[in-house]
Amino acid sequence: MALFHVGFISYTLRREVDINVVIPTCTIPEAMGMNGAPTHKHKAPFPVLYLLHGFGNNYSVWGRYTNVERYAEERQIAVVMISGENKGYMNQPGGKDRFHVGDKHFDFLSKELPEFIQANFPVSDRREDTYIAGLSMGSMGSLLHSLTNPEQYCAVGSFSGPMMRMDMNYGKSYTAEELKEMVSPDAIELVKKAKAEGKTFPKYYVSTGKKDGPERAKAFAAFLEENGISVTTNFEKDYGHEWRCWEENIEEFLDWLPRTDAYAGTMRQI
Repeated sequence: MALFHVGFISYTLRREVDINVVIPTCTIPEAMGMNGAPTHKHKAPFPVLYLLHGFGNNYSVWGRYTNVERYAEERQIAVVMISGENKGYMNQPGGKDRFHVGDKHFDFLSKELPEFIQANFPVSDRREDTYIAGLSMGSMGSLLHSLTNPEQYCAVGSFSGPMMRMDMNYGKSYTAEELKEMVSPDAIELVKKAKAEGKTFPKYYVSTGKKDGPERAKAFAAFLEENGISVTTNFEKDYGHEWRCWEENIEEFLDWLPRTDAYAGTMRQI
């Protein structure tokens, strides 16, 4: 596998940013000629997953706490990991001059980052090959971005972080009917707007551990389904808000992806 740690100047954030990019490359079995003549040439561009972290973490944490590199190498998919800096992958207000523009994290993730990745790595620019997923804050980021630009992604992963109202009391028990009222007004408006514009929604994979308030995620998944959006759910894992859950989530999500690329359906020996 190839793991690229990249520092580059972002014209959106107006500073240098660090990202990690996983690109499938020649494996040891392939280098030993076990699967034909080894080569660094790719038969086609790779599908790409933009993978978002949670609150308090950065671009490196998915690679440190999970086996996402191996999973990506086995399944031949590129993975891009960035830092959200506790800002929810949203634009932040700035000052009145060109030196205080505010951190436009939404614009960076939705526009500049795909442009940079497609220009510098062998990844596909097809919507059918583009995915976004995240845990906790990253889950909410993946939902926000995919509902705002539903035709940018083919599939979305939400792990332990549905979009619910900011004033929700997470220590309170809500009835099913009350939980319906707790879905984020932003999500409701984004879905309403996209439907009115006749846009096609991606497919969603929504998962939360049994000890992590799955009722909230169930209510959000039901909201998506009620609006005719395809949803696959998994609320059976006996975990709380923890990496053991997300480690399983990411491998299962990668296997679930509705892929149509040149590498779909293959599993490499690593």
